[in-house]
Amino acid sequence: FADIKGQDAAKTALEIAAAGGHNVLMIGPPGSGKSMLASRLPSILPPMTIEEAIETTKIHSVAGILPPGVSLVSERPFRSPHHTLSCASMAGGGKNPRPGEISLAHNGVLFLDELPEFDRSVSEVLRQPLEDRVVHITRVSGTVNYPCSFILVCAMNPCKCGYYGHATKACTCTPKARLAYTAKISGPLLDRIDIHVEVPALDYNELSRTEPAEPSAEIRSRVIAARAFAAARTEGALTCNGLMTPADIRRFCRMDDAGGRLMQTAYDKFALSARAYDRILKVARTAADFDKSEIIRKEHIGLALQLRSMSKKYWQ
Repeated sequence: FADIKGQDAAKTALEIAAAGGHNVLMIGPPGSGKSMLASRLPSILPPMTIEEAIETTKIHSVAGILPPGVSLVSERPFRSPHHTLSCASMAGGGKNPRPGEISLAHNGVLFLDELPEFDRSVSEVLRQPLEDRVVHITRVSGTVNYPCSFILVCAMNPCKCGYYGHATKACTCTPKARLAYTAKISGPLLDRIDIHVEVPALDYNELSRTEPAEPSAEIRSRVIAARAFAAARTEGALTCNGLMTPADIRRFCRMDDAGGRLMQTAYDKFALSARAYDRILKVARTAADFDKSEIIRKEHIGLALQLRSMSKKYWQ
């Protein structure tokens, strides 16, 4: 992260995503740093446990991609498939079902660059695995289940030409074309992405800075501390807040009065779905974990709403 100039909002979003295991969507013009930010996310994730390493190694071994001489995968996977891949490549398949990209990213990061360019049927494959953290592949010979607990990071331009909302470059798309471009991403999939953050083009002053940004090691220490605080609350039953069930949310996501009022106002104003409500609470719970607060306060709700409301600018 020390190599990334500016983009403080996106860095904050990724830090919260790393601590809570939250999915992220980044929107910005070409060259703003979306791909670089995504590729650096594994550097701030906690080290894999031995159990995670063994499980990841098994999946990679079944898929036949374990490098020669490597007996244990010790680094979190980072998968970045091209947008031309098929449904079977994404979810897994074949006569003897092999793991797909979502399982190869288990315990790591699945990065989908240029999300609208993926075939709609391929991106929709993600909906059930994002909820269940397991994918079921059924063939005549039987059914195979592969785990797929990963952080989904998506990146996209705001429109086909890429410059809608740009400070200096004019967008050449019509309003209808812009809506058609963002409409390639379904509402149900968008609902399953906890954090929506804008990654604007850098101005000259930000780009010409010579001092390094905060290194990944420092961010990672905060992420590990936040995860440890969350794990203590659940007595080790959950490794991150992104895995909370509705019952866990009712138990662990207690808001103060001011936070509750802010949440109610946002729920009514933005016509949030029940799933969006739960995911905002999960992000707010992670924000509170950084402050070592058992109660979700107004500022935590405010941050979670801020990290999700950006999509209203692009989806009507």
